[in-house]
Amino acid sequence: MTPIVSLEGRTIVVTGAGQGIGKALVETVIGLGGNAVAVDLNAETLNAVAAAQPADRVLAVQGSVADPALANRAVAEAVAKFGAVHGLVNNAGIIRPAMIEKMTDQQWQDVIDVHLTGSFYWTRAVGQHMVERVKGGDKSGGSIVNISSDAGRKGSIGQINYAAAKAGMLAMSMTIAREWGRHNIRANSVCFGVVETPMTEVVRGEKFRDGMLAQIPMGRWSTPDEAVKAVCFLLSDGASYITGQHLGVNGGFHISL
Repeated sequence: MTPIVSLEGRTIVVTGAGQGIGKALVETVIGLGGNAVAVDLNAETLNAVAAAQPADRVLAVQGSVADPALANRAVAEAVAKFGAVHGLVNNAGIIRPAMIEKMTDQQWQDVIDVHLTGSFYWTRAVGQHMVERVKGGDKSGGSIVNISSDAGRKGSIGQINYAAAKAGMLAMSMTIAREWGRHNIRANSVCFGVVETPMTEVVRGEKFRDGMLAQIPMGRWSTPDEAVKAVCFLLSDGASYITGQHLGVNGGFHISL
């Protein structure tokens, strides 16, 4: 019987791969038989992640996801090394918290550039390759997973920039699904609640911990290893008829129809 979740022979681009969810994704993709193109701004953490994996199964690409030239170069290097790209996870993210009236133009733009504009650049670069591959006769298509957040569905006090960017990524997934579905290219979003990563240290700290946990029916945070399983499912053939959807991986933090 074929495993429900397998990435055997697939090449997956993972942005924000140097720590947290991105690091766990690289490890899990390779563990499921795939190759990983690990992208991160921090060369030190990126190289550490890559060094822990077989050299023939990982490609490290250092730079800013908000650089469109980097996205194009990474796809070209991935194709040269692995033959094709089959998946993309737009995971890179930053936070620049401030209340609306105190948020600077730069704080707003920094977050939009990384989360939303960066995701567009990487989607365009990977998607163009996928479409060309399908037109050339390879009908395997591909899968794009945008890492959104419950903040994009319910708002987030002190993070209007982050919430707006994550909401935009939901619309991006739906649009990709509509435009590229005929090429067998799927696009979905995963909306995380609170995952144990450096980015969530503040909300998991003593000041906010009890209040946050009280809103989560399962009463705990998610670990990165637990969180990425849903992403890998959406990348795999197990989700071959799922596109344009938003999957909440949040312990019940946000529940809706």
